[in-house]
Amino acid sequence: MFTRILIANRGEIALRVQRTCRELGIETVAVYSEPDRNALHVRAADAAVCIGPGPATESYLLIDKIIEVALATGAQAIHPGYGFLSENARFADACVAAGIVFIGPSGSAMRALGDKVSARKLMETAGVPVVPGANDIDANDIETARREATRIGFPLLVKAAAGGGGRGIRVVDRLEDLEGAMRASGAEAATSFGDATIFLERYVTNARHVEVQMMADAFGEVRAYGERECSVQRRHQKLVEEAPSVAVTPEIRKAMCDAAIAAAKSCGYRNAGTVEFLLASTGEFYFLEVNARLQVEHPVTELVYGVDLVKQQLQVAAGEPLPPYPYPGPMEPRGWAIECRINGEDPYQNFMPSLGLVQHMQPPLGPGTRFDTMLFDGLDVPIFYDSLLGKLIVWAETRDLALRRMRRALRDLVIAGIATNIPFHMALFENDDFKAGRIHTGWLESSFTMPEPPEDDPREITALIAAALAAGMTAAAPAANGRPASGGSNAWARQNRSRSMSFRGGGGGWQRGTAS
Repeated sequence: MFTRILIANRGEIALRVQRTCRELGIETVAVYSEPDRNALHVRAADAAVCIGPGPATESYLLIDKIIEVALATGAQAIHPGYGFLSENARFADACVAAGIVFIGPSGSAMRALGDKVSARKLMETAGVPVVPGANDIDANDIETARREATRIGFPLLVKAAAGGGGRGIRVVDRLEDLEGAMRASGAEAATSFGDATIFLERYVTNARHVEVQMMADAFGEVRAYGERECSVQRRHQKLVEEAPSVAVTPEIRKAMCDAAIAAAKSCGYRNAGTVEFLLASTGEFYFLEVNARLQVEHPVTELVYGVDLVKQQLQVAAGEPLPPYPYPGPMEPRGWAIECRINGEDPYQNFMPSLGLVQHMQPPLGPGTRFDTMLFDGLDVPIFYDSLLGKLIVWAETRDLALRRMRRALRDLVIAGIATNIPFHMALFENDDFKAGRIHTGWLESSFTMPEPPEDDPREITALIAAALAAGMTAAAPAANGRPASGGSNAWARQNRSRSMSFRGGGGGWQRGTAS
């Protein structure tokens, strides 16, 4: 097993990886941008190195800089988390070339699965069900696209071959709308991914987004940890995930898991990955894509299958076989888990991003409740990154109890100073269709209406009072030596940074003291 790894990420996923490493006795190296200087993942690391200013293109996306830091700090491996460089085949190859283990699939597997057109072809060869479509369409070849669209039928999707995160996708209901959708999708794909190639795919209406978590080792074993339901989406972005799915029978689960295993074996896949499917109301399912990394929603799988997926990632990357499944008998979900993504955005203002100073944060407590977050009192949320502030996850013996537990946890969670989508989640968990599981990928935008905001939100008032009291007590509390105590978060930051080691460039070497 490794003794030191670098985590090429930030926020709650960096903290998540650090916690497992600490349990395994593995030291961690944090990289951070200037706005993240006081972030929790920096404080918690054994070593921390600043790699640039706020924009990700000048910090968290700098492959050469991150590898330089890994080599200088003696890190044997790099965990990419999710987002940023996690699915960058060039980064995976660069790690290997530098003699560093990349904790994820190989660059060749990423290339085979990262391009959606090549992934579709690979799945067809492997016998995995694929949505009818047309591959390798030139965004300017309108005539060919029209012929293929007529053959596929409407409605259909125009999708970016190198796309991800919902970018480069357009829904087309009529032939006359095809050209405009192609040009828009191609332009967005070129801007976002540097590749304007698109493909056409039948739009399976009222379908569910169901995905299978898999893990593969270097000895040929591929394990599928059941399914996650991810159909509550807004603009192709997931907001709520649960495991298992109300729509998946044991027979469908087995067929999906078999397909996911076949997908992984088709390209010699290794480490964690997710195979995403569209599940039609008829019970038929179709391959959607493979996410060659750990997913944001991995905790719900961990809770219902009793596994630590990050630990298994580290074990597999270190050349160890997959450990035995911790429970006797067949691998079946135990209980029900639900995750809500807590984002910095205002649901009463069309989900406008909300950033700024977190005045007070009170996490929910109680049985079966977990809050993975980067938040703390006094955090100034940077403008440079996505809006995810944390993930609220609950587990219970049944779905009904999990729903009730989530409603309780949402009421208990307090974040003061910035707007969040907590009111959206609270309204969603009171919706009859959602509670009954009558959802699909288009349900939220077509059928759910956000209620009007209350005139006086007692939770916000309580949060502001708590923040004021906390600030007052911190300012008034005397230190042990009789001098007034400094600000809690700043003192904490100074104390933790003084314990960390930072690398100073220009031949300065390693130095104890304030992180650079």
